[in-house]
Formats: sequence, structure tokens, C-alpha cells
Amino acid sequence: MRHRNVYPHRQWLVVALSLLPYLAVAQPAIVPTPPRALPVVTVRGTTPERFLPGQKLQQIDSATLVQFRFQTLADALAMTTPVALKSYGEGQLATVSFRGTSANHTAVLWNGVNINQPMTGQSDFSTLPVAGFDRLSVQFGASASAVGSDAVGGSVLLGSIPDWRGGLRGTAGVRVASFQNYQTQGGVSYALSRLKPGAKNSDFGQANLLPSASAGGMKQWQIAGNTAIYHNQLNNRYGSTQRRGYFLESSETRQRGLIQNLYARNQRGQQFSLTTWLNDNDLVISPGDLTSRERTRTQAARLLATYETDRQTLKIGWLRDVLDYARGDFDASSHSRTDQFLARAEREFDWILNARNARLTLRTGGQWAHYRTQVDGYGGQLITENRQDVYALTRLSAGRWAVSANLRQAFVTRFSPPITPSVGAEFRAVDQARVSLVARGSAGRSYRVPTLNERYWRQLGNPDLRPENGLNLEAGLLARFQPNNRLLLTVDLATYRNRVDDWSYWNPDFGYRVENLQLVVARGFEWSGTATYTTSRWQTGGRLGYALTRSSQERAYSSYANDLIGKQLVYVPIHSGTVNCFVQYKKVRLTVQALAVSRRYVTFDNSQFLPGYRLVNILLESPCRVGAVRATVQGQISNVTDALVLNVKRNALPGRSFSINLSVSF
Repeated sequence: MRHRNVYPHRQWLVVALSLLPYLAVAQPAIVPTPPRALPVVTVRGTTPERFLPGQKLQQIDSATLVQFRFQTLADALAMTTPVALKSYGEGQLATVSFRGTSANHTAVLWNGVNINQPMTGQSDFSTLPVAGFDRLSVQFGASASAVGSDAVGGSVLLGSIPDWRGGLRGTAGVRVASFQNYQTQGGVSYALSRLKPGAKNSDFGQANLLPSASAGGMKQWQIAGNTAIYHNQLNNRYGSTQRRGYFLESSETRQRGLIQNLYARNQRGQQFSLTTWLNDNDLVISPGDLTSRERTRTQAARLLATYETDRQTLKIGWLRDVLDYARGDFDASSHSRTDQFLARAEREFDWILNARNARLTLRTGGQWAHYRTQVDGYGGQLITENRQDVYALTRLSAGRWAVSANLRQAFVTRFSPPITPSVGAEFRAVDQARVSLVARGSAGRSYRVPTLNERYWRQLGNPDLRPENGLNLEAGLLARFQPNNRLLLTVDLATYRNRVDDWSYWNPDFGYRVENLQLVVARGFEWSGTATYTTSRWQTGGRLGYALTRSSQERAYSSYANDLIGKQLVYVPIHSGTVNCFVQYKKVRLTVQALAVSRRYVTFDNSQFLPGYRLVNILLESPCRVGAVRATVQGQISNVTDALVLNVKRNALPGRSFSINLSVSF
């Protein structure tokens, strides 16, 4: 083996990070804040955005999530962000890549935990329904210091939010679409309080606020939770096997899942949560051909328990990923299963500095994860692996400045990942009520631990692979202009350069054995602008986005690779743009979504490509109410212009389609 599972030369780092909180307390220039009651429980452990000033962050608002409630995360990201989508077809594998990197360079966090499949190192976004989470943020650029492995090109942050409003509420929804596709959803949410004698329910305050813990040690509890189920049956009955001369592949997909979130908090500032997400995705390609049909069934079970106060967070979790694949005869399928057990502890400290009333926040923590995997392609033997992370995240807020300096070190069985520091800063050059201008910049290292497939696959895997490592530089401007109470304008500009070395590559010159061969440099420019105008009855607005992405290999590893230097990476469009605009009268809303993508090369020498395309969707929704029952009816036309879009296999995707959605809440 190349590396040992012992790191004597890095023990100083573990000790240093462990002592950081105590060393910081000893600094004479910093004065701790006096003891005070903690009035609220602030969820900190699942939001790394606080410690990433200087990097671009896009939050998808709740109104947009509602519009995609019956669709997948792939659909939502493709229409609202400048990420590159690679899809194999309706209901089939869909992956995204950020800023010229690959799907393996995208971290997907669910309540702060990376849920990328350890075998492939990526997530299938077609199996992640928007109904599975309440909060969606997209972070661009490397963020390994705050997130960990995989966050080389960007991160997708999914979260669940408790609703502490009292009472019992239920929801139900159904979608009927073209090609005999059907989707159903249902859920219930609840909240109640358990008060000791003499306490009042109003003591908890409004919404998510808690009063100070001054009731003589009296424990008052609130419990909230929600349960949701979903079932999607995508039959994809296209009625034809061809579209404009291209093959239209038939497929069937069945998706079903359960989400269960349970929260409890008390007046002392303690919060407990237990979140569960079960997902089952069964895909059959060419179901009518008994010889060439393929079946891929993926199942995921995610269980996470969290204890949190205003200053510390403890997490324990279990994640299981199961994959069964068969071709032709479904009784003879290959089976893969990976279990991950994890534990995380974090502690946060705040100080008020003497000068300018600045605030310094330090968050230190560590995570341990144990993997157990058994894959037919690895030879069937049980493979175990341990991963540990220690990290320190800092944020300094002083006047118009927000500055961060982060540090992370990972330890992996038989590997030695690089230390990953990062720094970032934001400066409010203009900070007025009607006008603001923020300049930002960041620099940070990143890494990716090779996937289990890359290391352990029989004959082709390489256990001596080195972790990929990158250096990301970014700068940007964010402007906000509000001339009056009705009009709001924003502009966001970003430019970046991301250099990734030791990029893993399945080398065809050696029978597709995995090797650390490539040096890839991605650079580009992103622009987005929003506008909203509101009156007493009317509201209109829109968002425009454009991305220029140049991503190429910059080092030759063979005589053949000399011809690839400077060529655009496969499936990465150079130009992409999105348009989302709406007009709303009272509660009736009309939305137009558009996506434009330039050609995507399918060969490394750029000799062959998939043509660019433009997609336009139209949505019309209207609410109604009968007593305590509220309903929303939404009609949608997808691919209005019936554009021809080719997928990764160079097969055609379906053309114009229609759907009607009905959601009821009570």
C-alpha cells in the first residue's frame, strides 16, 4: 500500500485544533462577553454558509420550491442555476456539475451530512424529489474547508426546517402528466407544547422564538414534526420509438419514499431532532425487450439524530445505500450495499473585540465515519474504511467587513488527504437603505477522496490512487438597488479560476484502469440579475442568468493526450443561460421558465458534440379556498417549442408535454 493508516507527522495538527478554543480564550486582546440568557435555539450545525463569506451563494426561495414540488432536484437546479445538467432521460440518471468540474466534484449535504453515494462518489438528482426537503441553497466554488470531500466545484445544501406553529395540518397532492406519468404526495405536520404547572403556552413567544431560561429551572417543552410520503410512476409511454430521426428510448421508473422529521425544544435552549429519509427508485430501460432491457434499483435509508444548544452540536447518523443492477434476466442481478455510521461534535465560541465592537466567531469540530461495503464488482469481500475530519472555522465581523479563515484536515484509511485551508472576505463598499454594493473574494484548497469503485473495482480499480486536490480563486460583486418600496433590483457578478490536480481518469491506454493523470483548469464568468415590482394587487419580477465556462485539460500524460490540451471537457457547455419571470394578480400567478445551453462535446478531442438547445416551460397556478381547506391548481406546459434535446446516449428526450397538479392543504 502507498499510505499507512497512521499519521505520526500530523499529530501536531490534531492537538493544535483541539487546543484552539482554549488558546483563543487566553488572548489578552479579546474580552469574553458577560454571561447572559440565551433566548433562542439557533440552528448552526447544518449551515456552513456563515463561514464562507467571499463565495457565491444562491438561495432558492420557497415560492420556487413550491412550483417544483412534483419534480426532482435536477429539474429545479437546471431551471434556476448555472450548473450543467447531464441526464440520461426522463426518470433516469441525472447528475450536475459546477463550473466545469464533474459530477464527482459536487457535494450534496442533507442537514449537514454528505449523502453522495460512496461507491460512485456522486448523487443521482433524479432520485431526490423537491418534496424531500424544505430549504435549498447552492454554494459555488470549492468549500472543502467547511464541507469536506467532494466540494471541489460546488455544494448543494438541503435542509429540513421545523414549524413550531401549534395545531395539526395536512397536505395532499396529485400530478397527472403526458406519457401516462402520475405522481402523488401526502403529508401531515404537527406541533404541541408540554408545559409544567404555572406555565403558559404564550411563554414560548411567536413562531421560532424562545424566551430566556429564567423560569426558575422550569422545563417547558415544544414538540413539532412532519411526516410525508410520495409515490411517482413514470411510465413514459411515448407512442413512438423515434423523434426527428433519433431513437427515443422507452423506460419505466417507480419512485417512492418517506420523510419523517421530529423536533423537540425546551426553554433552556436545548433542541433535539430525529430526521429520517427513505427512498426507493426502480428504473427499467427498454422494458419491452427481454434481451437488452436493464434494471437499476437504488435504495437509500438516512437516519440522523441531533442534539443542539446555542453553542454546541452533537450528531449521530446511519446511512445505507443499496444498488441492484441486472440486464436481460432480472433474476441474476448484481448487488451492492454500503453502510455509513457517523458521529460529529462541534463547539462554537463568540468574542466581542475591543476595537469597533467587532465580533469573532470560532467553530471547532470533528467527525468520525465508518464505512462497510460489500459489492459484487469488488469480489464480494467486505471492505471497511474509517474517515476522520478535524476542522476550525472562523468568522470576523467588523463594521463593513466580514472575513473568514478556515482549516480542515481529513484522515482516511490508507490515504493522506491534503490539509485544506481557505480565506474569504466581503466588504460593503456602499451600505445605504436604498443602495448597497458588496465586493467579495476568496481563495481555498479542496480535495476529493477517490470513490470506492475507483479503488476496489476488480482489475480496473487502483488502491494506490492519490486524493485529488485543487485551488480555487474567486472574486465578485453584489449590488442592490431599491429606488422605492415597489421596485427592487439586484445584480450578481462572479469570476473564478479552479485548478484541480491528480484528477482521476479511467485511462483507455491501459484497459481503463483508474489513474491520477489529469490536470484540469476551469475558469469562467457568471452574471445574474433580478427585478421585482409590487403593487397592492399586482406583482411581477424575473431573474436572468448567464454563465461562461471554459474547462480544459492542461497536462499531457501520453502522446495521445497532446491533442487534448486546451480542449473543452466533455458534457460541459461553454455558454448557458436561464430566464425565470412571472406576473401575479392577487394570487393567480403565471410563470415562464427558459433554459439555453450551447453545444456539449462528447469526445475529448472535441470532434463530436451534442447540439445546443433551448427549453421553455409555462406554468399557471391559482389558489382557492373552501372553509379550512385550501387548494392550488397548477397547469404546466413543458418544452413549449417542442425543441429537440439529445441526452448523454445521443438519444432524443421527449418533446412537448402537459401536466396538471392539484395540491390541497387543511
